[in-house]
Amino acid sequence: MKLKEKLRFTKVRYKLTAFMVLLSAVLLALVWLLSVQMLEPVYNRRVRDELSRVTDVYADILKKYDLTAAQDENELDEMTAALLTELLEHWDLLAGKCIDIGKPNGESLLTTHTSMQSGACLLHPEKPSQTVWGKTEVAANTVAAVQLRALIFSCGNMDFTLPDERFLPTLKAGRGGRQMCVCRNIGGRYSLMISTDLERVGQAADVIRDQMPIIAAVLLLVSVAGAFVFSRWFTKPILEVSDAARRVAKGDYTARVSPGTHDELGALAADFNTMAAEVGRTAELQRDLLANVSHDLRTPLTLIKGYAETVRDLTGTDAEKRTEQLSIIIDEADRLSALVGSVMELSRYSSGAQKPELVSFDMAQLCDEVACRYDDICQKNGYTLTLDAPGPCPVTADPGGMTRVVHNLLANAVHHIGEDGVIVLHVHKQADDTVMVHVEDHGAGIAKEDLPYIFDKYYRARADAGKQGTGLGLSITKAILIAHGFPFGVDSGVGKGTVFWFTAKP
Repeated sequence: MKLKEKLRFTKVRYKLTAFMVLLSAVLLALVWLLSVQMLEPVYNRRVRDELSRVTDVYADILKKYDLTAAQDENELDEMTAALLTELLEHWDLLAGKCIDIGKPNGESLLTTHTSMQSGACLLHPEKPSQTVWGKTEVAANTVAAVQLRALIFSCGNMDFTLPDERFLPTLKAGRGGRQMCVCRNIGGRYSLMISTDLERVGQAADVIRDQMPIIAAVLLLVSVAGAFVFSRWFTKPILEVSDAARRVAKGDYTARVSPGTHDELGALAADFNTMAAEVGRTAELQRDLLANVSHDLRTPLTLIKGYAETVRDLTGTDAEKRTEQLSIIIDEADRLSALVGSVMELSRYSSGAQKPELVSFDMAQLCDEVACRYDDICQKNGYTLTLDAPGPCPVTADPGGMTRVVHNLLANAVHHIGEDGVIVLHVHKQADDTVMVHVEDHGAGIAKEDLPYIFDKYYRARADAGKQGTGLGLSITKAILIAHGFPFGVDSGVGKGTVFWFTAKP
């Protein structure tokens, strides 16, 4: 392997490794952004949404009761008891939260908190109980709580995170952690505050932030090792294909690559094997082409030269011999012209330079006209050419091209006619208005392994060695039919005769 080629594939491996490392770095950045930077904002937003939902439930309950409308103390006590009872029915919603319901005069109607995570409420710190020794109770009417109730009655609904100097400048952070509050003014009759602490999410973010360097180092090491192994595995089949390609370039057409996998690389290896096989077959055909063409050209050229020298040196005065030898020269020149003409015609159709001139005509009539040209050959050799055309078969095609196709197929059938000397030309209109043309002979047939290549240039089968012809007739037929977009094919078997067919469109 050359140094440049080694460097080229080494660079591919390095690029794959660099890509994997870069991808790992990007993923690390995303993890850091989502786990550290975005953790607290997203968590706070979800907490705020949860508090708002619970606050709305308790606000709907408070709206049903107006303690200021009580006529006497008994009615006030009954309404208060009913209100508290209904509030306590939704006690499960207050898990981990603090609730404060205040009156317009700033006093507490209901204040409690359940299992605050940080253990300390900024608004209602716990104090020793005055009734039970060793127990604590919630301080309901702290300065901060009273100030906040008054603020709610004056400012209305709001939500914020404590400590916040905008609302409670006297509340300092040293008294506890951070605490989110959602507040509602219930028609000027009640102030409602529901809050919960935010202390642990910050701690979690700090823990993740401390672990990120270790995670990053481990992930980068794993990604580098994995990228190195992956790049070797990925480039190995490419190197094999490259090595096989160089062998093919040097003329070793037996070079093959093992697909190994069923992915795109396996498909590449299979495609390369197919290409190598086709290149090998093409090279073989080229060798055959050189042998055939050189033989087809050498023989008439040798004859032309030999008879021309004979006419010049020996038979110039013998009119009969001179005429005979000059006729041979003319025949061989005609063979050369036919070969050159066939090559040029095939090149025009194959390159697309010769475009079909489409017109509508009767294919049955065209086949009848072409078949008539073989009357003399059939009479001289005792052949029978039968035209099976029950009725008109209109098609849209190039009449000249179709004439050439039918002529080539009939000439091929005559060239390989069977012992019975019978050739049948079928022209039938099908149910979908297409026209099927069959040329059938009862000759030796074509071997199965030869069928895929029978339309290739200069390909000869069915023991054609020694027979005259350029080997281009079926190739020209194929090129014309492809230019028209007409399906075509051949059905044959050894000892079963051959049927060449094509389908013309209306």
